[in-house]
Amino acid sequence: MKRIHVLLGVQSLLAILVSINRLGTWTLGYVLPNEFLRWVDLNNILISLISLVALYFLKKTIEYNSPAREGRVHMAWNLVFIIGLYLTAASYGDHEVTNYLHARFCLDDTTSDLCRIVIFNDDAFSHWAFFTGFIMVNAAILFLQNIFPYQETLKGSDTALLLLNSLFLGVGVMANLGFEEIGLDLYVVALLAINSVYLLWRRGKQPMFIYYTAAYWLGLIGSLAAQAMR
Repeated sequence: MKRIHVLLGVQSLLAILVSINRLGTWTLGYVLPNEFLRWVDLNNILISLISLVALYFLKKTIEYNSPAREGRVHMAWNLVFIIGLYLTAASYGDHEVTNYLHARFCLDDTTSDLCRIVIFNDDAFSHWAFFTGFIMVNAAILFLQNIFPYQETLKGSDTALLLLNSLFLGVGVMANLGFEEIGLDLYVVALLAINSVYLLWRRGKQPMFIYYTAAYWLGLIGSLAAQAMR
């Protein structure tokens, strides 16, 4: 559990950094004199890399030697996790570059072929790739916890730390979804929220079930409340 708390703490820190990076103005400068990217774009790519590495270590921490290890179900969810990692990485590579080009060159030009393609990659294709990868990675973590349940009694202090870390993720979800037009992202969070609470109900108080249930329901309810007050 100590390692799980540390890895979830990394995700909490990254949720804060993503919000600061996205909402602040100090990252709008250019990385190099050739102005190929802004710091906000490069930072998002690097933050996502650290987040995915931490999720990989979380996955390895959940898994342990059991008859289920390397079985067909385990291998299937490993494959889902790997494909999800690829799609998430590809989406960041596509989105951060085209988002920068969109904001700099195509805000007033939505009809030229170049800007039409840039806008589609920024607002549509990169989002589809990200949401698909996001669902796959996080669903894999949830179902790997289902295959490899925590075998010791979960202490009250462990539950408290899980809920604390889930608070940061939930607030991060709300900060990113609550103040914009509702899109596919809200439905993705709703899908994972329903899935996590179902597993919590069926399999009991497992660390990842508690963490994801609290985080996604907080993010979902907070986002809907923020949308209602807009």
